Amino acid sequence: MQPQTQNTIYGGGFANPPVDSAHGFRAAMNAMARPGTIQQISGAVPLDGISSAAGALLLTLCDPETGVYLAPDVDSDDLRGWLTFHTGAPVVAAERADFALGRWAALMPLDRFRIGTAEYPDRSATLIVEMPELDAPNARLQGPGIKDSARLTLPELDAFQQNAMLYPLGVDFFFTSGSKLAALPRSTKVTAGE
Repeated sequence: MQPQTQNTIYGGGFANPPVDSAHGFRAAMNAMARPGTIQQISGAVPLDGISSAAGALLLTLCDPETGVYLAPDVDSDDLRGWLTFHTGAPVVAAERADFALGRWAALMPLDRFRIGTAEYPDRSATLIVEMPELDAPNARLQGPGIKDSARLTLPELDAFQQNAMLYPLGVDFFFTSGSKLAALPRSTKVTAGE
């Protein structure tokens, strides 16, 4: 195991936290409000193993009150230390997570994440899915925030179709690759189509 050093844990945060987190928040909200659009998000230089977009999302959205689940493919002592140092967010089990980070296969099964309740549908998890790319759309999206339809690269279709059927319950998704970010809220209907 690599020792924790200043370069791995204490570095890589936002250079100007108020400005960088405001830009990150705007990119995240624009992505969620306009499903299928690709946003640029930067400012973070996270540890090896996660994209700069995923790192920026964690720095923007997490604080000591938000539990984060790290899937086995990204979980490490260094990433836990980096997350704790920069955000104070506790690492929790999938069933208690406000946010979850990992590649699609490592985040399975989805039914362990909170989907909200009838009284509080917003008490659900948001998954940050690391993708190899976002430039090969295989899904057609329709719903709030989309004029006619939009296209997005998804790791599969069935899970997102089932999630949309739970609306207003369900989980929300961010997809990250390099410095690119896209989102898929639970209200979006997904069908096959390039």
